[in-house]
Amino acid sequence: MNEPAYEQDDLIFALATGWDVSALALIRCSGPGCLEAAGRIFFPPERLAAAAGQTLIHGFIRDPRTGDTLDEVTAAVYRGRRSYTGEESLEIMAHGGLPGLLAIEDCLRRAGFRDAGPGEFTLRAFLNGKMDLTRAEAVQEIVSARTLGAHKDALRRLSGSVEAEVSRIRETLLNLAAGVELQLDYPEDEIDSGDLPRPGDLRGDLRTLGESLARLKRTFEEGRLYREGVRIALAGAVNAGKSSLFNRLLVQNRALTSQEPGTTRDYLEAEISLEGIPLLLYDTAGLRETESPVEREGIERSREITAGADFVLYLIDASGTGPAGEAALLENRENRLILWNKMDSPQAQPPPSGEVFPLSALTGAGVEEVKGELLRRIRGRVCPADRGEAVIASARQRDLLERAGEALAAAEEDLAGGIPYDLLAVRLREALDALGEITGETAGEEILQRMFSHFCVGK
Repeated sequence: MNEPAYEQDDLIFALATGWDVSALALIRCSGPGCLEAAGRIFFPPERLAAAAGQTLIHGFIRDPRTGDTLDEVTAAVYRGRRSYTGEESLEIMAHGGLPGLLAIEDCLRRAGFRDAGPGEFTLRAFLNGKMDLTRAEAVQEIVSARTLGAHKDALRRLSGSVEAEVSRIRETLLNLAAGVELQLDYPEDEIDSGDLPRPGDLRGDLRTLGESLARLKRTFEEGRLYREGVRIALAGAVNAGKSSLFNRLLVQNRALTSQEPGTTRDYLEAEISLEGIPLLLYDTAGLRETESPVEREGIERSREITAGADFVLYLIDASGTGPAGEAALLENRENRLILWNKMDSPQAQPPPSGEVFPLSALTGAGVEEVKGELLRRIRGRVCPADRGEAVIASARQRDLLERAGEALAAAEEDLAGGIPYDLLAVRLREALDALGEITGETAGEEILQRMFSHFCVGK
């Protein structure tokens, strides 16, 4: 699939709200001469022409061919660099009826605007120096956030936490590289010896920078946790109470429950939030030997879901005897919680020794304890950053941090082997380029187009 072509001098527009019936809709317009072009369809045009930047004006959208009024609107006017894109912009707040919106868009095209590509407004904001690439990625993360925790995490990146940390590391590395290149450019007798980096000190500085990069890279798991969520599989034998627990966690009767074994023949999927962390719950088919080809297929799918899950809640019926081999599962494992279910039953046996969680999915007893333990284990698997630290959530940023770290590690190793400084300078430049690509200072056009093509249209 071809990447969309972005021409920065074009006049662009896009519907920033969804294509659905709504009370209001927002159409964003941007580009050099945006207000003059919009004046061809905005009435009265002199009101738009005279409007100061950062002001709201009232008016009408008229079809220039017929003079018919298409809608009564409010428009936000932005002049110069004081806009989201850093260029002259207009945001039209119209009524949310789809026929009217289609008519307004048709008029904008006739006035000289073209449809914006995905993420083109944010791309222009980056190109015009309004934000770096880490903030640009945070914009899309805010739009796609599925929980309040994910939203807050992305908002911190939008405020510049990642940009500041990467820039700090890059500035320190630039100073080291400048000292190395100074020694290459001038004879030793022309330079104050205090300006020359000593190999021992340089190795220590490179190690410190490498540790900073590694620490920032480790935060990716926490950022990914809030962005993508955690996959939780509910597994166990038939009639262990998986669907009852599934419904209890969802606080709704989503899964069919019955005393008849094998009621769930395929997995069900739903999403909840646990203290701001998205959890993807999978209610799987009960494990047993069966002659039914449909149920066998469902069990096989459930095994695949369970194998790929981040955590497994394995339920055992406390009132009966589990299938052969189930006792072996009682050994505590990092990603598995053993739940001793149906403790409300008169036939319930006490839970065995080991880390086993008694509960009743039917009454809810013990469920909060299970959720608390699950949350503890989830957080234990990531590198929890201090709330004042930067946290990355982009695989692109993680890979570039790794590339920079590998270059610094290689430079440190080469220094120990007595590598000439001209070769050392190449290693340092590799690290600097990788860090510059994170913020966009060294990112090429192809990289930018590929990245912004995954954004929403209108953002």
